[in-house]
Amino acid sequence: MGSLIKIINKQNLIEFDKGIFDSWCVYLTRPNKQKYAPKDFEYLRALKELGKIYGNEKLYADFLVIYELTSCLIDPNVLSLITTLSTKYSADFEEFDIWFTVIYSGMIAEENKANAILKKRIKRLAIHQILVESLEPEFVANFSKGQEWRVLDGIMKSKGF
Repeated sequence: MGSLIKIINKQNLIEFDKGIFDSWCVYLTRPNKQKYAPKDFEYLRALKELGKIYGNEKLYADFLVIYELTSCLIDPNVLSLITTLSTKYSADFEEFDIWFTVIYSGMIAEENKANAILKKRIKRLAIHQILVESLEPEFVANFSKGQEWRVLDGIMKSKGF
């Protein structure tokens, strides 16, 4: 049984549960669909689409607010903040709330991963690549796979994080 993170609009459930490596796998259950672990390209594609509608700068600025508040623990105030921020996204408020909660939860998972060196910064790199550099979600989702952490760290430092 998972550990509840958030229920959105009384029908979308986000939780931590056991994954392949640890108990920090983020799962999403949507109405009439089975619980699953969203892949990186899925939320990156959603952000790319939201960016086309609302502007990449606005989306990235809201991401940074959440990023700065992320630690290794779920903070109910951050979850509430995500919901509050989602109201700026009109008809897409539920999608924003879902995907930013998934991303926030993913950053918490990164902060709790044993032996992880880059921690939540790895998610920031991906979001930066999508919203600032306008790269494609499938490319970004695979960018860091197999790369040495020092190389990724250097890329992140060159971008200021």
